Amino acid sequence: MSERKNRQGASEAGAVDVCVRLARAFADITRYVDARLSNIHGIGFSDFMMLYHLERAPGQRLRRMDLAEQMGLSASAVTRALLPLEKIGMVARESDPRDARVGFATLTKAGARVLAEARATAQVACEDVLGQVRMDWDALGRFSAQR
Repeated sequence: MSERKNRQGASEAGAVDVCVRLARAFADITRYVDARLSNIHGIGFSDFMMLYHLERAPGQRLRRMDLAEQMGLSASAVTRALLPLEKIGMVARESDPRDARVGFATLTKAGARVLAEARATAQVACEDVLGQVRMDWDALGRFSAQR
């Protein structure tokens, strides 16, 4: 049986292999950056990304479902992930006075301070990853295999 070719001429098996390798590389990159952030700042990469998205939002707040969209998560997963950040005062919960069903996550001053401190660590960690990868698919696979 012959393998069907995709638009770029790669076989289906090759495309699946690339996607599996990309998923593994994403997990490895996340773990790498997460370790640097948690060792120095006590937050993980997903915490950093939530704070990052909130900082960039108008008024430094987002509806939980909009934050979920930006994070690539479900609304319930974001709600669960925000709970520890709320407990330690990095994020506040706000309701919409016009619609009780809508909840907002808001970056607090403490969250903004931790994000500012963690940004340099995240920058160095991400530069380290990208310095090894150089947007080369084979290098991306080698980076993943090293972890």
